[in-house]
Amino acid sequence: MTTQSTELLSGEIPDSLAGQRLDQALAQLFSQYSRSRLQHWLKQGCVRVDGRQMRARDKVFGGEQIEIEAVHEPQGEWQAEPIELDIVFEDEALIVLNKPAGLVVHPAAGNPEGTMLNALLHHDPGLANVPRAGIVHRLDKETTGLLVVARTLESQKQLVEQLQARRFLREYQAVANGVLTAGGTVEAPIGRHPTQRKRMAVVQNGKPAITHYRVAQRFRAHTWLRATLETGRTHQIRVHMAHIHHPLVGDPTYGGRLRLPKGANEALIETLRGFRRQALHASKLGLQHPLSGEMMQWEQPLPTDMANLIAALQQDLTAQGSS
Repeated sequence: MTTQSTELLSGEIPDSLAGQRLDQALAQLFSQYSRSRLQHWLKQGCVRVDGRQMRARDKVFGGEQIEIEAVHEPQGEWQAEPIELDIVFEDEALIVLNKPAGLVVHPAAGNPEGTMLNALLHHDPGLANVPRAGIVHRLDKETTGLLVVARTLESQKQLVEQLQARRFLREYQAVANGVLTAGGTVEAPIGRHPTQRKRMAVVQNGKPAITHYRVAQRFRAHTWLRATLETGRTHQIRVHMAHIHHPLVGDPTYGGRLRLPKGANEALIETLRGFRRQALHASKLGLQHPLSGEMMQWEQPLPTDMANLIAALQQDLTAQGSS
């Protein structure tokens, strides 16, 4: 069981912050931590200003000596589990993973164990002190590909800020039903489906959502796409492609009926019928390293099932073209 750890932070309030509230001054002096984390330490009595405790709203004058007994507490009751992880890159600040299909990222009511978070706690017990074990963004259970995890509070704050400022590069590969003639952009707000609460939908009062897509290859009744996200809404690519009447192959929630090319051979029919997850893979991830500031990028090839699906569609296209 991971226990709490303590770190001593110190600094001096610069004259330029004179007149500000203590909590505002701390947010600038210790910008590697989130404002909510600093306020938590203030409330817990962990912050001393010239050796005494002050309230968050008290004014500072400049020159005060700050000491924070920063208590890092386990964030939740999740258990570590020895689940294999496909680690693409790791250092002291972050871990980049290639998530397989079928792995839930974060425990929820229906999945309290067997998740990526449980596996991360086994890989690095120190992640118990970081909210959500450092998970910055998620992929759906059946979506494959690249995810980044922060190993420290400072790294998590930096990465979340990059994500919110839309500075992450996130490129996906997908196979959609129907033939798209060209790439484009879907800009349509996404929120909970008005009657089916487990589904998302394009709704008037939803959160802004923008997906860019371009055609990688057209087949007789399907299209291989590359998509990039400006926003990160739940099920975003799946909902947006369904919204423009090109749902992803195999999508159990938004996919609709199975579509077969006219005259398709048995091999292709079997491949399409057997593809039981959304054909979606997070193939590229780019971000600024939270410590060095270096721009970093990773790329992960298609998983076997999607590569086989595309190969079967290519074979069908070639066979029909030569007949």
